[in-house]
Amino acid sequence: MTVSVLQKKRFINWFLNNYQLKRRESVWILNYLMNHERVLKHVHFVEEARLCPKGVIISTKCVDDPPFRFYKEQVMTSDPEKSFHDIRLNDHETIYIQLNFSNANQCYRYAGVLEENPYLPEDYFITEKDQRAAEDLLNHMVYEFQVKKIQEQIDQALDEGDRERFHDLIQQLNQLADEKCIK
Repeated sequence: MTVSVLQKKRFINWFLNNYQLKRRESVWILNYLMNHERVLKHVHFVEEARLCPKGVIISTKCVDDPPFRFYKEQVMTSDPEKSFHDIRLNDHETIYIQLNFSNANQCYRYAGVLEENPYLPEDYFITEKDQRAAEDLLNHMVYEFQVKKIQEQIDQALDEGDRERFHDLIQQLNQLADEKCIK
């Protein structure tokens, strides 16, 4: 999804009118971006800007996050004035901005300008707990499918009066249930 310069301008304007930033220099940076379209066209609002080649993280007073962070290559500074000068001098470079404010993940205006971070590893948001839960769910679904198939075969064996097959299938069903209990 490409976000237009106008959308970014409107969002920054709304943001500055509705939130107090922890550092006044952050206001200068956002105002500069809003008023310079040639720079703003290189701005992308993302999550986890610290992983980007050139990332800015700005926090409002209503959150506990650090006030300001600027990442360029592998260097981080919390000095917004140095960052401002870098942005002005390198106005052709792409900048990734993360805004930390209360309920940011529920703000439709922010969602409207938020873009996918191309520097996030594919499994970045997957935790071990999530992975275990997904495996458990998958194992449960496979178990339920196997039980259903055996039950259908049991019904068929009963319909056909095949006692030997019926007993074999009951044994399979019991074995499946035992295996589930062991896991």
